[in-house]
Amino acid sequence: RVRMPSPVRMGSSTDLFMRSVALILLLSPAAGLRAGTHAGPLRDSAVRRSHVRAVDTMMEAAVAAAASAAMQAAQQTEHLEIRAPEASKTYVSLDKSSQSLTVEGLPEVYDAKIIEKYWKSNSGALRARWTQFLGISIPFMTRVASIGLSGGMEGLERESGSLARDARIHMEELGPTYIKLGQMMSVRPDVLPQAAMDELMYLQDNVPRFSDEVAMEILAKELGRDISEVFSFITPEPIAAASLAQVYKATLLSTGESVAVKVQRPGVLETISKDLYVLRRAAEVYQNLMDRIAPKQRTDYTALLNEWAIGFYTELDFANEGRNQMRLRTMLEERQVNGVLVPAVYEEYSTRRLLVSEWVDGTKLSELPPAELRELVSVGQEAFLVQLLQIGVFHADPHPGNLLKLHGPREDGKVLALLDFGLVAQVKQSDRDTMISALIHLANKDYTSLVEDFVELGILPADANRPMIIPLMDKALTPYIQGGGAAKYAEKIVEGSGGFQAMTQDMLTVLNEVPFTIPPYFALLARAIVTLEGIALQGDPGYALILESYPFIARKLLSDDRPAVQRALQEALYGGPGGSGMKGNRIAVLLNSALGIVQRDGLSVDLDSVPTDGVDVKTAMAFLLSGEAESLRALLSREADTAADLVLRQTIRRAVGALDGQAATSTFGLVGGWLPSPLDIPAPFFLPDADGFSRAAFPAFHKTRAVLEAMAPKLTQNEELYLLSLADLATELLGPDAAAIVNGDAASSDTLAVPRLVLDIVERFNSGSSAGSNEQALVGAARSLVGRTRRKASQSGESSSMDGVLTAYDELSAEQRALLDGTLTALNSRTYASMSKRLAKLKSYKP
Repeated sequence: RVRMPSPVRMGSSTDLFMRSVALILLLSPAAGLRAGTHAGPLRDSAVRRSHVRAVDTMMEAAVAAAASAAMQAAQQTEHLEIRAPEASKTYVSLDKSSQSLTVEGLPEVYDAKIIEKYWKSNSGALRARWTQFLGISIPFMTRVASIGLSGGMEGLERESGSLARDARIHMEELGPTYIKLGQMMSVRPDVLPQAAMDELMYLQDNVPRFSDEVAMEILAKELGRDISEVFSFITPEPIAAASLAQVYKATLLSTGESVAVKVQRPGVLETISKDLYVLRRAAEVYQNLMDRIAPKQRTDYTALLNEWAIGFYTELDFANEGRNQMRLRTMLEERQVNGVLVPAVYEEYSTRRLLVSEWVDGTKLSELPPAELRELVSVGQEAFLVQLLQIGVFHADPHPGNLLKLHGPREDGKVLALLDFGLVAQVKQSDRDTMISALIHLANKDYTSLVEDFVELGILPADANRPMIIPLMDKALTPYIQGGGAAKYAEKIVEGSGGFQAMTQDMLTVLNEVPFTIPPYFALLARAIVTLEGIALQGDPGYALILESYPFIARKLLSDDRPAVQRALQEALYGGPGGSGMKGNRIAVLLNSALGIVQRDGLSVDLDSVPTDGVDVKTAMAFLLSGEAESLRALLSREADTAADLVLRQTIRRAVGALDGQAATSTFGLVGGWLPSPLDIPAPFFLPDADGFSRAAFPAFHKTRAVLEAMAPKLTQNEELYLLSLADLATELLGPDAAAIVNGDAASSDTLAVPRLVLDIVERFNSGSSAGSNEQALVGAARSLVGRTRRKASQSGESSSMDGVLTAYDELSAEQRALLDGTLTALNSRTYASMSKRLAKLKSYKP
């Protein structure tokens, strides 16, 4: 039914390949649109036939246009010299020190120039491999396209089992490179039906094996001695056969320990080097095609392929893999990622083609029931986030065959084993900082800030059209935040766009108007994330990667003192760069998030609503005083200066006002109403200098009111609002007693409290000349307020909410209590210093 444009020649196999690609590119939306003609009001036969004809006409035109563009791209690429991927800027963790070559003339460690030289001397073999690839892939893609165009998505689902079986057989026939692709797709329940996943699961460690006799010859050669001199026992057959190697179980002669012996497949390096040529050629064609249909895109697709290709080639260096494995083992232990085991490597027996490591008994995640798998998701997620965002070195190939649930409980608490470190990537610190910021903004749906993160990461240019991009981000990313994988994402995208046609228009706008770039390291990062998310979705179909990662991100924000992370924390707590003041409730939200309680508004993280089932005061206080909240403490220590000063000023002013009221109503005796307020009677004061010390030989006489006004000037409107927000937070977290202290009501809550508080402050400021003794006025006032709220609650038969705070304090460890006391002492000193500067202005001479 599809008419191809007559000017395009069909002679070459490349042309056929690109026609198939064009059909596949258009298959999903076209088939979905056509399948929609069977539902709703289109069941009427006449209307339905008319709609089908219109859809078919549109599909034919679209396929013809895409095919024409594909042919032109293929013809243009046909004359280009295909160069080997350059490794100078790769993110792959590899050892560049070796210059050794194999007998075929290939480098053991990736080297673009040597590989190019090999390609030029083996052009016939490369053409043969290209022809083999096309001969297998074209019939298969043509079959997929035909089923999709004739039967829509229902037809593809109906044939999914046989299609997956054919795909698996073709991948095995083509070899390791294509087996890797199948492994990645085998864990995506949101992309493939279960029948297809079951078929592709065989590719994880049930690949057709090579001869055991050949394997033993390779093993002896790599050991440099007879096998019996190293192992007292080795299994006659492999325990697992993977794309690059076979694994045997053995016992070390020297220690009796059980080990895994990984032996590389013979000739695999030569096969993979040819496949790199094939894939590089296909990438060049695709690059030209995208340049034609989306000219504003700036993604270098060949660079993306390069990064993947270099990583794949590096997987064949088992010595490099062993170093990666021991490196991450040490790093995860140092960061106390206690649930994950990275097996030890026996480097004395390992080479570039042989890896001997600690044997691990466990069950592959792909074989676990969903309930057991769901229990391990958080452990694996934590380990990956630590690698990516803290260490900056991460396992880039975490498919289910490389993840095992350990058998039985272990004393060290480890439940999950991470294997196969052949592909490990590195991320710069600056990129990690920006990723953290981007994840926060994505979880909070702050797309305005997310655009700036994308600019920093190199995804968007600095001159990006922000007013156009932000609404498109909302439509494209909000459905992903909600979770559920690709299938639910597609449904939400269509719903959110107002239908299929509107969604298509949004996609075209993105392709034609938004000049985005996918950085090369995303090729490795995306591979890891796609695989891990697929595993999680098998355990929980509603899994939402961004929201589930938020507790880790919150802990990172609260603990890391790096300037970039501190800026992100300030942005979260102050409501963006233009925020006028800290939003107290956001502290509670982040604390709860860090402890695993995330408040959601249904679509994203709600930063402004404290969870109703949040953590208790004891847990929150213990966390605040732990190493995990170091960054927050640094920020709060600065914020506490403002808060303490405002609370003290408000308390003094409320007390002064209450004292005036008591004087006016004869509180101080029968003639009290005829006398001036005690606050207006001059009294002697030893006022401090600006540095807090009083050096005067004689006291100065000032009205007590003037002294108190200097100590506690009136709050501005913004300061009043800030104090109200603190009082609201205190009410929500600690109850009304704490709020009474914050807003100053505790000072005027009973008749005797006011004179006691004012006289206590005045007396202490007159009692001596040292800053230390004067500072105790503040401590005495604070203790008085706390004690008063507790006594008042006790007299009414109620328990004070402050009891929980004091109980939590009593249960702190000695180290935590010392940290808190030191922090409060420093805060007290700073508050007194601010007050001294104000009081110094009352002195007759300039301080």
